[in-house]
Amino acid sequence: MGMPLELNTMIVTKGKETRLQDNLFSLEKEGYRLYPLDIPIEIRKTKTGENNGTALIRKVELSNDKTVITYELVSLNSTN
Repeated sequence: MGMPLELNTMIVTKGKETRLQDNLFSLEKEGYRLYPLDIPIEIRKTKTGENNGTALIRKVELSNDKTVITYELVSLNSTN
């Protein structure tokens, strides 16, 4: 029996991220997803939205048809 798996090259938050401390965030996604670890990747609120910044994924946990990633925000694109 196979396991569906998705390979992601950007983080799409949809505003559901949780701040753990300072620049460290956690995000839970449905399904099993793989992300590159310790390589800068884009963060976006929506798949087609603007690039909000860059992050390094520090941890990926797969269980119960969910993926939880812990990432560190390394740069933020702001209009302020």
